[in-house]
Amino acid sequence: MYRILLADDEGIMLESLKHIIESNYGRECEVACAKTGRAVVELAESFRPDIAFLDIQMPGISGVQAMKEIRKFNKTMIFIVITAYDRFNYAKEAISLGVLEFLTKPVNRRTILEVCQKAIEQVEESRKKRSDDLRIREKLETVVPMIESGYLYSLLLQDDFHTYEDNYRELLDISRDYALMIVVEFGDSVEEGILTNAVGASVRASSFYPEFREIVKGFFDCLVGPVMGNRVVLLLPYEKENVTYEERVSILTRTRNLVHKLEQRIEGKFRAGIGRVHSLSDVKESYFEALRALRDGDSHVVHINDIPVNPQYDGDYPLDLENRYYQKAMTGDEAATLFAANQFFDWMLENYSEYREDIEVKVLELVMHVEYEAFFKGGVRYGFRYRENYIRELQECPDYESLRQWFREKTLAVCQGMRSIPEKETASAVTKAKTFIAENYSREISLDDVSRYVDISPYYFSKLFKQESGQNFIEYLTELRIGHARELLNNQGLSIKEICSLCGYSDPNYFSRIFKKYEGMTPSEYREKNQHIIS
Repeated sequence: MYRILLADDEGIMLESLKHIIESNYGRECEVACAKTGRAVVELAESFRPDIAFLDIQMPGISGVQAMKEIRKFNKTMIFIVITAYDRFNYAKEAISLGVLEFLTKPVNRRTILEVCQKAIEQVEESRKKRSDDLRIREKLETVVPMIESGYLYSLLLQDDFHTYEDNYRELLDISRDYALMIVVEFGDSVEEGILTNAVGASVRASSFYPEFREIVKGFFDCLVGPVMGNRVVLLLPYEKENVTYEERVSILTRTRNLVHKLEQRIEGKFRAGIGRVHSLSDVKESYFEALRALRDGDSHVVHINDIPVNPQYDGDYPLDLENRYYQKAMTGDEAATLFAANQFFDWMLENYSEYREDIEVKVLELVMHVEYEAFFKGGVRYGFRYRENYIRELQECPDYESLRQWFREKTLAVCQGMRSIPEKETASAVTKAKTFIAENYSREISLDDVSRYVDISPYYFSKLFKQESGQNFIEYLTELRIGHARELLNNQGLSIKEICSLCGYSDPNYFSRIFKKYEGMTPSEYREKNQHIIS
């Protein structure tokens, strides 16, 4: 069936055209007629014709103007212009609109049918092309998932993958040189941060994998790997190596929404770990980071940047003692730092006394590490040749006690340097956040503002803040503001409105309600009661 629109302000011309087309094509064509340019545009929207015969000159909107309007919402309609000899130059403007033919009045039956047949063949060719494109797309829908799975499987498990990586990148149209990986894990339920029945979930995954893939593609322009155990790996190509804080939070937010959607559509529980952006040649590191984020985090979605460093040592190593040495040195606590240094030195002598060079290397490592940290905190000065004698001095120590003394002297110098500067913040991110809140509570601040300051995503920071402080961010901020409000209310020179503003509230009515919720009375009542007590 072909839909044909006829437009001419002459009724006789319309009837003639309609009769010629219907008598020749019969039920193959559905014909609609219009006498004005406005009617042409309206019919083009509702009737959706394949072909349109348009008179160039009609009342109101001309044929050319009508074609311009139609092209805004229909790019494929075939136009055939009918014009008088004296309007031919005007009709040339329609060329840019994709007109198939120009017919000059009077038009005979043979010409009309020849042009109509030509237009029908063009419509048929366009339909065939669309049909072929759909068939190709359908085939790709079955092939592409296999290629993506093969690419990710080879990327993670085959050491010689680089020899044919370019072929995969060409097939999958991967033009970016960087990427990150997300590992999605699934199971029946979550118990103590672990997804249960991983084997059963893996067996069921084959049934929900197509839907899983469809949901993932709705959130990320990414490659979806095969089911490996109870996990699926996603690879997100990225245009650059460095990711901003906003971009990181955006990725984390979309991943959280993805997990939520998966749990809505697929029976079971899902978690996700997100790795950092790496070059494609090293993107396997992002996979291991995503796995570690899954292992070390107990949230539904964890980014590797939001978890603390957790290095693994071979053998029996006093990591706690080493960390204590670093921590005490940064506080300038000479006694505690030297005690930790002596303990560590004793451990080395007890276990590795026959390896003098290794002990020298470890002493040098410890000293240089605390000096490095102290430098960035302003505790010591640094020049390229300041350590020129360190190795020689260590080697010239006649015995272990001399070596211990050298260790103690360098350590003591760092402690003294740290004590000479104002105390720096060395506690947790929550402590840094509380300092920021205390300095900014009088203005409008949000969880996003504070989490940005400590460089932790809002979701993870919110959980961390609740764990360490015992209350959520809003509760803490509100209590701090109300506490300051109580102090300010003792100042009779300040109005309630001024106190409201100084405590970070823009609406006095809202401030009054919050204050009453915490104190059991309004600010005015509190001021009156307190003034009475003072009197």
